[in-house]
Amino acid sequence: MASITIRNLDDDVKTRLRVRAAGHGRSMEEEARLILREAVESDAGPVDLAAAIRSRFSPLGGVDLDLPTREPVREPPRLG
Repeated sequence: MASITIRNLDDDVKTRLRVRAAGHGRSMEEEARLILREAVESDAGPVDLAAAIRSRFSPLGGVDLDLPTREPVREPPRLG
């Protein structure tokens, strides 16, 4: 795995990263890795619209719909 060094990071940014990491129960390094990974993956965009919608609403749970019963097909009208 590769490693990077971030120079000239504002003290406020470092403090906020530390607080955010602590809130998630992670180290600052792990939190920074996750933030970077999410930022890079979000640039790729969703695979398709259905996958994007599914990922957006799946945490809310599903819905059961009552489907009406199907009736037999009618005879076509006779012309003439």
